[in-house]
Amino acid sequence: MNAHLFVYGSLMSTAGHRMGARLRREARRIGAATIQGRLYRVSWYPGAVDSPDPEHRVHGEVYALDDPKLTLAWLDRYEGIVPGAGGEYRRLERPVRLATGAPTAAWVYLYRREVTGLPCIADGRWRVPRG
Repeated sequence: MNAHLFVYGSLMSTAGHRMGARLRREARRIGAATIQGRLYRVSWYPGAVDSPDPEHRVHGEVYALDDPKLTLAWLDRYEGIVPGAGGEYRRLERPVRLATGAPTAAWVYLYRREVTGLPCIADGRWRVPRG
């Protein structure tokens, strides 16, 4: 099983979220990375979707999971993935470009609902809402 995870929102080290802190206890941060896609503001959290345009990039971080099966199980619950039900996200493997330029593959949680009407984050960088 792939032990790499790409995160771009509440799980990032800069977000200050308790689930991100849990992730960092169970994984090693490899570093900054991007995936091909578009980023949208869903609510206080973002959603990334696939894009056919290689110029569209979502910025985030890649982690090496100590125990992928265990960590991905609680992350699936956190992201609302329920077998046989249609949640907001789905976990898929995607090509990732590390900040060094090196390619790898990683799990990523992609938003699966309609994005029409959601604000697009054009630069692909999630910033934690203040206030």
